[in-house]
Amino acid sequence: MEFSVEFYETESGVSPVRQFLDELKASDPDDFAAVLAGLAKLRNRQYHREPLSKVLGDGLFELRHVGKLNTRILWFFVRKRRIVAVHAIRNKGQTIPARDLATARERMRDWQKRECP
Repeated sequence: MEFSVEFYETESGVSPVRQFLDELKASDPDDFAAVLAGLAKLRNRQYHREPLSKVLGDGLFELRHVGKLNTRILWFFVRKRRIVAVHAIRNKGQTIPARDLATARERMRDWQKRECP
């Protein structure tokens, strides 16, 4: 049984993760390919743990790719074997900045409010 991977969209139809991936594809095609492969692996439950994925708390997880810069896609589970990617960052450190966690949590709440009334 596979999971589906979806991208969060704002009320105006903008997908921040898709925009991030488009920019990554132009700036670093190798990391883009690795992140895309990681997103594809999330369809399989065996990859929902380290080293590919890590629990962040409050229902959030991260897809991790280590390259020239660490690339993170933050996501959460929803009913019917669905995964929603809500935020993406690149950084040099191992930790995710608090403002990025706050952004991901806000997008998760927004998605839940609009999709699961």
